[in-house]
Amino acid sequence: MRLRHAGGTTVHLGYCTNVHPAEDLAGIVAQLDSHARPVRERLGVDLLGLGLWLAAPVAAELAADPALRRRLRADLTARGLEVVTLNGFPYAAFQAPVVKGAVYHPDWTTDARLAYTLDLARVLADLLPDDAARGSVSTLPLAWREPWDAARADAARHRLDRLAAGLAAVERDTGRPVRVGFEPEPGCVVETTGQAGSLLAGVDTDRLGICLDLAHLACAWEDPATALARLAAAGLPVVKVQVSAAIEAPAGTTDALRRWVEPRFLHQTRSAGCGAAADPADPVHSADDLDAALDAGLTGPWRVHYHVPLHAPPEPPLNSTLPVLRAALAELFAGPVAGCDHLDVETYTWGVLPAARRPRTDAELAAGIAAELAFARDELVALGLTDRREVAV
Repeated sequence: MRLRHAGGTTVHLGYCTNVHPAEDLAGIVAQLDSHARPVRERLGVDLLGLGLWLAAPVAAELAADPALRRRLRADLTARGLEVVTLNGFPYAAFQAPVVKGAVYHPDWTTDARLAYTLDLARVLADLLPDDAARGSVSTLPLAWREPWDAARADAARHRLDRLAAGLAAVERDTGRPVRVGFEPEPGCVVETTGQAGSLLAGVDTDRLGICLDLAHLACAWEDPATALARLAAAGLPVVKVQVSAAIEAPAGTTDALRRWVEPRFLHQTRSAGCGAAADPADPVHSADDLDAALDAGLTGPWRVHYHVPLHAPPEPPLNSTLPVLRAALAELFAGPVAGCDHLDVETYTWGVLPAARRPRTDAELAAGIAAELAFARDELVALGLTDRREVAV
């Protein structure tokens, strides 16, 4: 979907396809028919944005074959779909039975991560709509926090320099600018916006910036206004926003979280004592997974890195971090200039929700994704953005 900010910027809103398991081109096209097109039709819009996830093998296949890229773009166009952003965080097998810490490998100390991200940039340059100002690719925040030392930091910085040079070459060859956003996440080298400002200082900010995931921001107990001011002071642009919400559990309600423990994804847990200024790996206030937090008896309130549907927060006594989402969107879009033009709803956890909340069919999943997108659209319209159905774009 496209919306118009009062300042004149076109804001692209879509959903991230890492919720779907396909990892080859035929499967990706099939999921356009089984999910993406039904979502668009439920929303009643003529154009729906996708934050496409391409696993590394299919990204390499597409990057090497212009004809395949043209075919994929034609497949998208025929279904009323567009792509301005790619999710380059998971490398492969993101909907495997067990993912956990594997999602952080390969990291930015490796050539494999660099090659994958540049493949995505090359693909995106050819998928971009003709009138899109730019493309974006989100990626992991350097690496998981352990092991990390000066040698690994130097190796990562070397690859970030090569990444910026590679993105410049993509723009030179295609005329289409693509930016990469590093996504702060609990447990990683870059968990908070403060760490982003420190560890990404000196990067090429014309090409590199931040992907701000609003569930992650909440789990770090960061105040949105302070966080965005910190990024601005560091000169780091927000190139993409993932519109997401995490679980919040008030003190004394941790038993209600036990049915949310599941084996596929890490659900890093932080208590209010963590705070943006504290050590996020402090074992008194943090755990790397929900079951570990429950076993350790962390004091509440807790925020859990578990993306929940925007329109359907958990049942009481649990809640979601929607207040953080709303505050962040207000900071980004209530002013005279849009703070970012690429927004992705990223609830990749539909398949691991507690059984009573889990979609049973493709149609139910499409209905849930459509409801989330409608929710996000309504939040943005409430901030003064104009729905595409009301303006010519």
